[in-house]
Amino acid sequence: MKIIFRHIQGDRTIWAIVAILAIFSFMPVYSASTNLVYVVGSGSTLGYLVKHMVLLIMGFGIIYGVHKIPYRYFSGGSVLMLPIVIVLLIFTLAQGTTIGGANASRWIRIPFVGIGFQTSTLAGLVLMVYVARYLAKNKEKKINFKESLLQLWLPVATVLILILPANFSTTAIIFVMILTVTFIGGYPIKYIGFILGAGILALSFFVLIAKAFPDAMPNRVQTWQNRIENFSDSENKEAYQVEKAKIAIATGGPLGVGPGKSVQKNFLPQSSSDFIFAIIVEEYGLVGGVLIVFIYFLLFFRMFVVIRKTTTVFGTLLVVGVGCPIIFQATINMAVATNLFPVTGQTLPLISSGGTSIWMTCFALGMILSVSASKEETEDDILDDNPLDILHETI
Repeated sequence: MKIIFRHIQGDRTIWAIVAILAIFSFMPVYSASTNLVYVVGSGSTLGYLVKHMVLLIMGFGIIYGVHKIPYRYFSGGSVLMLPIVIVLLIFTLAQGTTIGGANASRWIRIPFVGIGFQTSTLAGLVLMVYVARYLAKNKEKKINFKESLLQLWLPVATVLILILPANFSTTAIIFVMILTVTFIGGYPIKYIGFILGAGILALSFFVLIAKAFPDAMPNRVQTWQNRIENFSDSENKEAYQVEKAKIAIATGGPLGVGPGKSVQKNFLPQSSSDFIFAIIVEEYGLVGGVLIVFIYFLLFFRMFVVIRKTTTVFGTLLVVGVGCPIIFQATINMAVATNLFPVTGQTLPLISSGGTSIWMTCFALGMILSVSASKEETEDDILDDNPLDILHETI
């Protein structure tokens, strides 16, 4: 144990929280994967568990590697990564996977590995760092709205427009988080109001275009509409998965039916990812569900501890920008399972099965740990980093 502590840096409580969530996830994923094996007829339960364990081990490798990087490098790195992310998003829209006949162009297949990569999660992470960089650079300046439209909101709009056709929920989460970070970063509230209004208008225009030309983006707007209607209409047949999730939660009671003994996992689609919280409550009861909520709350609290110790504006905004979406995503996942929110397809961070979501969550946590591990930094040291110099040092 001493050897481990000697090599890891940063907030050790966050390290412990991540380890607890990862270890706890093994049993729910193993249990819920029976749906994919016996209902869908794909793979084996042991195979899914091993895959999940390998992804988490790789995730811990990402956390370790990223937390060793001084967080000042993330500032210039976001500028370098932004054009790459835009190219990846364009490629994803053109070559993305279609699932079940629906346009779900969210993934690209990694060659020779056979793992799907969801580019929108990487784009959201890069965008958050970029926004934090801009706000930190202009903290002591009077922000010119016209200049900020080009320097800040044009890149944001470009990325969000490329994500929107295939993934509305991720687009909405990123947009809300960006508005939150800009508010905390001192961006004028009246300008935030203008941007919010422009975002609503842009979404309305997109919906009208999609309705007018349904062949251009088949099923996407209709899917959003169905999810909203299903949320308000419990008699709709497409509300099947939400009803099964509610049955699972009701069956769990105070202490649950026991690990691996869930019945609804055999009937609930996406039981190992989108609705894994319902399976957790069924198997571990209200006590297990409350414990999961408490752990995420503790992670949220530790982020504020890191923020309090941070000596730079960029460090503060970086932790808020990459950390809050993790908690927000967890909240949405649990709200969907308890029928407090329409179905969105958001996973439970570090617990649900999946590749990209685990890796990007680990990358974000690595950034937070990098901030918490940093010594005395100055804003000039961070924001004076030339992106090309960072690229040269990396090479």
